[in-house]
Amino acid sequence: MSNIRITKQFSFETGHALYGYDGKCKNVHGHSYKLSVTVIGSPITDRDNVKYGMVIDFSDLKKIVKEEIVDQFDHATVFNETTPHIELANELKNRGHHVILVDYQPTSENMVVDFSERIIKRLPKNISLFSLKLQETESSFAEWYASDNL
Repeated sequence: MSNIRITKQFSFETGHALYGYDGKCKNVHGHSYKLSVTVIGSPITDRDNVKYGMVIDFSDLKKIVKEEIVDQFDHATVFNETTPHIELANELKNRGHHVILVDYQPTSENMVVDFSERIIKRLPKNISLFSLKLQETESSFAEWYASDNL
C-alpha cells in the first residue's frame, strides 16, 4: 500500500518577545500564526473500518493539534523563562493574562520544534509526522521535516 501525506492547517494568535534580540522583535508583539501539519501513513485497507481509505481522520488530527498547540498558544504571550522577561511575565499573570513560559527563545524556529514534539507523542503508532510549517507573517515561516531530524 502507498504512503500518503495529508495536511491540515490551523490559525492562532500569539504574542512573544525575543529578549536580547537586536531588532524590533525585542519588544512584546504578536503574530497571526498559520500552522500546516503534514502526517504520512498508509490508508486503512479494512473495508469494515469506518475510517476505511483514510490515513487519519482529519477530525482526529484536528483534535490532537487543537489540544496540544492551538488551545495552549492562542491568545497567549510566550516568554523565555530564563530571561529578565520573567518579571513582565509574572506581572501579566498577576493581572490575569495567559502567559506561557518556555525554556527556549520563542522564535518560530524553536516553536516549530516544540510543536513537533507535542504532536509526535499524540499520533497513532502507524502515523508519522512528516512536516510542520509555522508561518509567522505572510512572507516568513519556519519548517520542520522529520527527514531532517532522524
